[in-house]
Amino acid sequence: MKKSTIIFFTILGILLNAQNIKTKRGIITIDGIHVAKISNKSNEYTFMDLKETPIYTIEFIDKSIVDSVRDSYIRINRIYNKDKTLELDYISPSAFSGEEKSAVYTSVKGLKIIDNKGINIKNLDELFSKSPKRNLDTKTKEAYSVRSKIDKLNITVNNVGEILSNGKPVGYFTNLPVSFGSEDTITDKTFMDIEIYDANSKYIGRYITTTKQLKTAGGKVFTIYREISGRASLLKFPTYKAIAERMAIMDPNFIKVQGKLTAGPIIKEGTEK
Repeated sequence: MKKSTIIFFTILGILLNAQNIKTKRGIITIDGIHVAKISNKSNEYTFMDLKETPIYTIEFIDKSIVDSVRDSYIRINRIYNKDKTLELDYISPSAFSGEEKSAVYTSVKGLKIIDNKGINIKNLDELFSKSPKRNLDTKTKEAYSVRSKIDKLNITVNNVGEILSNGKPVGYFTNLPVSFGSEDTITDKTFMDIEIYDANSKYIGRYITTTKQLKTAGGKVFTIYREISGRASLLKFPTYKAIAERMAIMDPNFIKVQGKLTAGPIIKEGTEK
């Protein structure tokens, strides 16, 4: 068979198998046949049969992991069996299709739990029994790893510029702008860099306000909140906490994981330990 003939039949097969999926006034149709209904509240979409019996929900999650890295995925629940919740990747017919269209497209094309006969309960239950894993890219995986390390450090910054880890002072900021204390983000573009020292007054690094760059004493450089695209909004200004967290990742010797401070037993004067 000639190559041109093979290409022709391949394209013809795609066209014949293509589904025309539409949603109008809460009714989902496939190739002109009404198959299901949909309603939404905020970022959660409820899928119903044609008798308006709720079957499952899809919720869109869009969250910041660390710095400019965000994670977008769906959370799916069966209304008739809420023992398990799935977090899955979703597919979209286009980059700017909107959440409703993406939820429907995911249900039909991605998860195959809606077909031309309606909501397929068998396929829905099989999806939950298999519990598929998400396909995270390298950047997102690395961001979650960093987030895990940061969470263990439990970093806070008090109103005098001290950096604390699990309640214990581990460092401090200098050259703080006049807005410090009234704002937790660094919006002042001063020509004086904000410097970071550890608890022993050893210089750790600095934040360059004009370029939004962190630079360690050892020369490592990191640009905070690079411009990002997609569903996430642009994060323009970092917080003091975010700077301390990132510096702790860039310089592992800056902050060691500390246990949470707990009060010991009260020992009265004259009592032996």
